[in-house]
Amino acid sequence: MTGLTQALMEDCRVCVALVMILVAVDVVGSGVHIPTTLEGPFKPVTRSFNPMLRRGSDDLPMDHPRLKKNVTSNFPEQIALAISSPTAMWVSWVTGNAQIGLNVTPLDPSTVASEVWYGRESGKYSMKRTGVSMIYSQLYPFEGLLNYTSGIIHHVKIDGLKPGTKYYYKCGDSSIPEMSEEHVFKTLPLPGTNKYPSRIAVIGDLGVTSNSTTTIDHLIQNDPSMVLMVGDLTYADQYRTTGGKGAPCFSCAFPDAPIRETYQPRWDGWGRFMEPLASRVPMMVVEGNHEIEPQAAEVTFKSYQTRFAVPSEESGSNSNFYYSFDAGGVHFIMLGAYVNYNTTGAQYAWLEADLQKIDRRVTPWLVAAWHPPWYNSYSSHYQEFECMRLQMEALLYRCGVDIVFSGHVHSYERTNRVYNYTMDPRGPVYITVGDGGNIEEVDVDHADDPGKCPSAGDNMPEYGGVCHLNFTSGPAKGKFCWDRQPEWSAYRESSFGHGILEVVNSTYALWTWHRNQDMYKENGHGDQIYIVRQPQSCSATLKIIA
Repeated sequence: MTGLTQALMEDCRVCVALVMILVAVDVVGSGVHIPTTLEGPFKPVTRSFNPMLRRGSDDLPMDHPRLKKNVTSNFPEQIALAISSPTAMWVSWVTGNAQIGLNVTPLDPSTVASEVWYGRESGKYSMKRTGVSMIYSQLYPFEGLLNYTSGIIHHVKIDGLKPGTKYYYKCGDSSIPEMSEEHVFKTLPLPGTNKYPSRIAVIGDLGVTSNSTTTIDHLIQNDPSMVLMVGDLTYADQYRTTGGKGAPCFSCAFPDAPIRETYQPRWDGWGRFMEPLASRVPMMVVEGNHEIEPQAAEVTFKSYQTRFAVPSEESGSNSNFYYSFDAGGVHFIMLGAYVNYNTTGAQYAWLEADLQKIDRRVTPWLVAAWHPPWYNSYSSHYQEFECMRLQMEALLYRCGVDIVFSGHVHSYERTNRVYNYTMDPRGPVYITVGDGGNIEEVDVDHADDPGKCPSAGDNMPEYGGVCHLNFTSGPAKGKFCWDRQPEWSAYRESSFGHGILEVVNSTYALWTWHRNQDMYKENGHGDQIYIVRQPQSCSATLKIIA
């Protein structure tokens, strides 16, 4: 053992001791004990669905005040931020009128400039950056189906930003002139062991329903410094085009449709719905299955790829489907479940290279996110992405990923530390938050409930093969489903909401599940736990530099 390795391991032991002291102080101060993962593994807990609550809600109509367009044609709208690097931010927005109908004529992106004016004082914009603009079309050459072409989508990267600093900005075209109102954001801290975003919000499967509205209002009330959106953003592919009425099951409502048509104006409504939050807090997205949106000629993900700026080139991936970024002392890895994830593919090669670059003394925390969960005890999507887990889990385990966030399953679940279905103190904590509020109802059936185990032919993934397995050891040996809540499932409940991760230092972070029904309760929330980086994994996860 080298002197440096020994010193780093000793630092880990000291950090854990400090954590226990801080947790004790918290307990004394609040009178409520918040558990830590050091106390685990925990016995499985299920909080049953509250029958007083509704399992779902309807889509908001397009003329709802939070969705309808209320600006002139070339005035910027749907303004959103995204992290480019620790000293740079993407600013995105839309101008012009989208069109939907049998015959649509694409707008010319060159007719409107892409400018961001910004500075450190309100009303004083000492810096200016220009960027790119584009449009996309969603085409259905079938009788009775409607085509769509977007407004002009603008992406501008503003750089040279100072960490932890408030910036004021306007975007648009100053020559028309059509510039937005002033907006403001605060940059995140530079990577470092004692520098972290104050509150990281995590949402999955949001949609645009009355439940979605409660989720976003609740989240804004919790004042996040950044947002992770773990897929299934708008559910435009479950909104009926001819008539504009929500359809929770497209294939049920339109069994004779030649293709799964999507109502693209929902993307514009969602952009307006999110602007009050996304224009002042960076929103980092990853694709879900509802973003596939197939057109003729096998064109997919057109809206997702055009509307969002992500740091793909900055992180060396050159793909909007997977990328990484730093936010203070946290390194985030966003992975794509609906593109090639095999060990022989480009995404896996990029992931290996990205993990090798991480210095855990600068970014101690390693957080990964993708849409469909690997560890899921609900009947819905049970073992759906086993193939992805079998390809990638060992690499993430070896490199010491601390937390994994996913959506897809419309309920909440947190695991004990787990690897290969076995509780392991060096494994990640997996958290599913796929219940932001979409048109599909919250999931309440567990695969271990009597009669609720899906058949091996169910839960077919939209991408990749099927790798369903029967367990070979433990309480579920020889079975496809457990006969009780799996031991790796620490806590699960059926509720709409969002999560907040508060990283305190290089060793522990507080995770809280904020349920929608607790929005108006002081200090009301669901699951809460300190996630503590394990001391025995420190030497394996810290990058040693000679």
